[in-house]
Amino acid sequence: MRPYAYTQVRSVRQALMHAGTGTAFLAGGTTLVDLMKLEVMTPDHVVDINRLPLRGVTFDRNGLHIGALERMSDVAANRTVRQHYPMIAEALELSASAQLRNMASIGGNLLQRTRCGYFRDLSTACNKREPGSGCSALTGVNRIHAILGTSDACAATHASDLAVALVALGAEVHLAGARDTRTVLLDEFYTPPGTTPHIENVLQPRELITGISIPRSTWAAHSTYLKIRDRQSYEFALASAAVALEMDGRTIRNARIAAGGVGTKPWRLTTVEQALNGRPATADTFEAAVANAADGARPLTHNAFKPALLRRTLVRALTVLQERR
Repeated sequence: MRPYAYTQVRSVRQALMHAGTGTAFLAGGTTLVDLMKLEVMTPDHVVDINRLPLRGVTFDRNGLHIGALERMSDVAANRTVRQHYPMIAEALELSASAQLRNMASIGGNLLQRTRCGYFRDLSTACNKREPGSGCSALTGVNRIHAILGTSDACAATHASDLAVALVALGAEVHLAGARDTRTVLLDEFYTPPGTTPHIENVLQPRELITGISIPRSTWAAHSTYLKIRDRQSYEFALASAAVALEMDGRTIRNARIAAGGVGTKPWRLTTVEQALNGRPATADTFEAAVANAADGARPLTHNAFKPALLRRTLVRALTVLQERR
């Protein structure tokens, strides 16, 4: 690990005074410290933000608000979250080991870097790590990589389970800058790689995530998160499905669906939603609705199984959710 300056701050204003190119914010550190040890990330200045007043989980008529420094395990255990937004609790509990969930922050989870092995290996080419160097995954071992939203410069998947659930739920992320604040729809916060895969989101160098908000809805309480992976625990998704349904008897009035493990960002599946809306919640409906879920996919040598896996994952998640009623 390379030398760096270290500063603790007690306010958002102080944190932003230190922000800029070459600065990294430290919360739980479960991603940052790993990448610093590997020298994939080499900040000159680490700013510890753990004392900032960015905690709390509140629920009102507008919906749910979660502070950026809330720990994953605390949010997953929150009674309000489990009752009104079960998808969030399930996604968090499937995200990592209990020890990591006890440390990792909500804001940090949304900003975690890809688990692509080439990104973490300094001896290989990676446009995310070193723009313009190339992408070893395109012709290398790419079983875990994305099939949706990829480009000739990058095929790395987005790692966060929580972000997939939040995109399905229409969450917004709150950002604080040196001069003002802004709110961005989480689905628009992340950017596909295109020709600039090192730019992963719209966060500016002098901005900080302060919290997230999830709108109140009639369908969020009837939701689930399903994660398919090579082993049962402590593994990243090959495919995942975040599904929420508003029902009128056995008819689907409104569906909200996003997928993980298959896209370069959390992937909202509006075509599947549209195919479900107004239809009966039956196996035939589910199978027909997911038929085009992987439209536009660009499978690589070792992940050609993912379009079919995505469709099966979606059907299973829809079936599980329907059986809970």
